[in-house]
Amino acid sequence: MLSQVCRSGSQSFTQRLLPWVQPTILSRSRHVQPSAIRHVRSWSNIPFITVPLSRTHGKSFAHRSELKHAKRIVVKLGSAVVTRGDECGLALGRLASIVEQVSVLQNQGREMMLVTSGAVAFGKQRLRHEILLSQSVRQALHSGQNHLKEMAIPVLEARACAAAGQSGLMALYEAMFTQYSICAAQILVTNLDFHDEQKRRNLNGTLHELLRMNIVPIVNTNDAVVPPAEPNSDLQGVISVKDNDSLAARLAVEMKTDLLIVLSDVEGLFDSPPGSDDAKLIDIFYPGDQQSVTFGTKSRVGMGGMEAKVKAALWALQGGTSVVIANGTHPKVSGHVITDIVEGKKVGTFFSEVKPAGPTVEQQGEMARSGGRMLATLEPEQRAEIIHHLADLLTDQRDEILLANKKDLEEAEGRLATPLLKRLSLSTSKLNSLAIGLRQIAASSQDSVGRVLRRTRIAKDLELEQVTVPIGVLLVIFESRPDCLPQVAALAIASGNGLLLKGGKEASHSNRILHLLTQEALSIHGVKEAVQLVNTREEVEDLCRLDKMIDLIIPRGSSQLVRDIQKAAKGIPVMGHSEGICHMYVDSEASVDKVTRLVRDSKCEYPAACNALETLLIHRDLLRTPLFDQIIDMLRVEQVKIHAGPKFASYLTFSPSEVKSLRTEYGDLELCIEVVDSVQDAIDHIHKYGSSHTDVIVTENEKTAEFFLQHVDSACVFWNASTRFSDGYRFGLGAEVGISTSRIHARGPVGLEGLLTTKWLLRGQDHVVSDFSEHGSLKYLHENLPIPQRNTN
Repeated sequence: MLSQVCRSGSQSFTQRLLPWVQPTILSRSRHVQPSAIRHVRSWSNIPFITVPLSRTHGKSFAHRSELKHAKRIVVKLGSAVVTRGDECGLALGRLASIVEQVSVLQNQGREMMLVTSGAVAFGKQRLRHEILLSQSVRQALHSGQNHLKEMAIPVLEARACAAAGQSGLMALYEAMFTQYSICAAQILVTNLDFHDEQKRRNLNGTLHELLRMNIVPIVNTNDAVVPPAEPNSDLQGVISVKDNDSLAARLAVEMKTDLLIVLSDVEGLFDSPPGSDDAKLIDIFYPGDQQSVTFGTKSRVGMGGMEAKVKAALWALQGGTSVVIANGTHPKVSGHVITDIVEGKKVGTFFSEVKPAGPTVEQQGEMARSGGRMLATLEPEQRAEIIHHLADLLTDQRDEILLANKKDLEEAEGRLATPLLKRLSLSTSKLNSLAIGLRQIAASSQDSVGRVLRRTRIAKDLELEQVTVPIGVLLVIFESRPDCLPQVAALAIASGNGLLLKGGKEASHSNRILHLLTQEALSIHGVKEAVQLVNTREEVEDLCRLDKMIDLIIPRGSSQLVRDIQKAAKGIPVMGHSEGICHMYVDSEASVDKVTRLVRDSKCEYPAACNALETLLIHRDLLRTPLFDQIIDMLRVEQVKIHAGPKFASYLTFSPSEVKSLRTEYGDLELCIEVVDSVQDAIDHIHKYGSSHTDVIVTENEKTAEFFLQHVDSACVFWNASTRFSDGYRFGLGAEVGISTSRIHARGPVGLEGLLTTKWLLRGQDHVVSDFSEHGSLKYLHENLPIPQRNTN
């Protein structure tokens, strides 16, 4: 075993010890006692991958979300990650990115170790260069330039390449880590260093001492002297170090590490060779799943393939180390792949010993897809019957629902703000209203899927139809609103869509029983799987990456949730609004009797709703009038905190607190008041600071009102009506999946119609396009045909 410590000139050795004198940043959930570090592990004699090895520091992590607690981490860099595409030289940009990520984690207080390939490739580059230079100048001149290019270079022996490349590789790592004020140490090992008890203890002690001094060990097999791997030498419970995969696994278990990250040139483990038509990335791999995987050929460089990586990963997992295999070469993800894994994001394949009780989210997506397709083939009456049955269950099982909701409220007490507790709460009246809304949806579903929108006769015996069809699979993410679940489920059932639901953990008990009732209703026509509730520890960001399973994401919750989902969605459209900054403009010709009623209802009836009033615009002529005083008195009685806009504050000697931003959604009993000079000034303000949600004018002047209605560019624009009418139920849609402020597909409260798209059906009689050419026998007619009326009774 060789060891070389490389110190940065920018920090003294004492400074490097400071992080270990002070408390570390991270709290390790599985703390290793000093006695455990000194313990020398005895290896089992049971054959490879049969019985997990006992470890004193605990088991591997069961879920990705726990990886953020990993303290000691080994990162293995495969040959395909470290080397260039021509296999001669190193991928410097990729290496620099990896070193940066390792340095970030090291500076967080973690203990990082690298197992790296690349010495052979680096040495090959140097030796090829030396061979070319050693050619005599005379030979080069006489040979001519073309012959020089074609000059044969002998096959280079791998051990010689490794000997020539090891020092250069380490010098490169030293220079890179120095940029982050981090020391690195080179450790070269062979199989003997693990099998010889004394050498193994020496290696273990050296590594622990380096980690104690906050130094990153960089470990590699000593390829200059290593003998060829012996077949089946790891069938006695100890994995043989015959490549860097097995070395990384052996090192991870020997050092009792929490996490082993294996970087390769593929996204992770696939159920068949990557690139094949049906290959699917395996998100979580469990021991015993090897039979379900077909391994392909190994990578373009390196000694191992995916089969070797899986074998090493499972061996490390048995030893108590969590493992993730991921892509370290993709330019879009390699810059943050290591940190993403440690943060628990769904990257690569995670190896776990704990199988979930239910299906994975990928399996749920597939079930929702197939169930949705079956749902779409039902007759409209059958879909309506399912919804009617669900409405009946909401009232019949009222006591069980309210009991589950009570548990959620008790657990949320003291943790959630008052507005969120109100959203979380269910009541008998809420359930009755839900049932009424569901029956409205059932009635409107009779003429939804399969409705003919257009018929055209293209030519004789060639007719075209445009018909409505479901979008596919919807992902609805909602917070603190268990009443959202049956509403959205009913709309999905009516429109024939598969549905994935992800509710907030604060409503877990309520969501669980409401989903069970939904599946009970679906079962009457054998489509139980069409609506799925995601109960796994999947992060919202990970769900937003399932672009092959989800066709539309609909977030229902805070503006921050919507913004996060819009940012995280990868190739999946998001329907919703990020903010509900609703305005009401009180015109100079507004009715005294109407204004206070409209302001009170818009702001105070349910201030946490997205359609609640947030900014009140008042015409300047109304200042210091009885109407203005009545508005202020009413707000004071309702205990509404007032924030003054800049213009309003300028009119007052002693004004309320000036607003920090005119673009604020309070979601509580708070209101911004601002002064405008005219209806056009109000419109300009709304366009500048609004969110295109719902905006209202209060006036008795019809001409002014119509001007406002036509010129305000929002999803909902009202005249002498509360902002709270912006709701699918109040619009007669039965319910809504949300309110959309986008300009494509659906806008405003989105009900049944917003969950449908179209497809074209063409019926012909052996028609070909060539018949319609200049010298063809047919001509285009393009005649509009009457649309048949469907019986909706």
